[in-house]
Amino acid sequence: MSEAKLATKTHPEHQTQIKINEQTTVGGEELLIIGGPCTVESLEQMEQVAEHLAKAPVQLLRGGVYKPRTSPYSFQGLGLEGLIILKGVSERYNVPVVTEVMSIPQIESVVAYADVLQIGSRNMQNFELLKAVGQAGKPVILKRGLAATLEEFIMAAEYILAHGNPDVILCERGIRSFDSFTRNVLDLGAVVGLKQLTHLPIIVDPSHAAGKRELVEPLARAAVACGADGIMVECHPEPEKSVSDARQALSLEEMVQLVANLRPVAASVGRKVIEVASEAIACV
Repeated sequence: MSEAKLATKTHPEHQTQIKINEQTTVGGEELLIIGGPCTVESLEQMEQVAEHLAKAPVQLLRGGVYKPRTSPYSFQGLGLEGLIILKGVSERYNVPVVTEVMSIPQIESVVAYADVLQIGSRNMQNFELLKAVGQAGKPVILKRGLAATLEEFIMAAEYILAHGNPDVILCERGIRSFDSFTRNVLDLGAVVGLKQLTHLPIIVDPSHAAGKRELVEPLARAAVACGADGIMVECHPEPEKSVSDARQALSLEEMVQLVANLRPVAASVGRKVIEVASEAIACV
């Protein structure tokens, strides 16, 4: 029996809905659509992304400002400058934003500028960081580690819950395998399993699982079909020029089309994709 006293589902209908802002929740009938570039590169880039994705619509805008890169020589993100850009775009286009926090000292500034915090796969078992975001007062997207079992994943969420934050969103983003055809292996069985084990919302990141843009939409459709509460997809105005993860990024046009193609899939499993993100975005 799991030790996850707070994360464990107590009965089949036990499902938590998390409020992102006044217009957006996750865990209910409505599918949460998260989109944006891997990395915040400039104000111009993020304004272009936000304006275009209003057509999808995307309800939560993503963009990395602190980047956990495999190589120390790779671009590490804009830091505070990137947070200022995210906040400005969020206010101008009335769209909430999510960005990753990598260390305890970063939490204060990220909380000040972002609506949702993200814990990346590499930090899934950084227990001191999990305790700290448990006291941050903002919703947290927790990504599954590269080789984490479902029990380990749920117990990582339990750390956040146990330290006072009830708003935890689980994210399946693929696990490591011997096969190099995809960047990671998307574990859709985990989505089904987590739905049975925990009441927390579960979203899927097909971009990091695929590693190839042509695989992103099929994986996204499969994720919705098997019960995911939302998807998180990387997109960029000029994918081939992205400073990170260029191969897996969709163009903005492809992102809008992806959301349109998800509508019938969502409807087939009793979910829906909203037509407009908000009045403010629709008027841009």
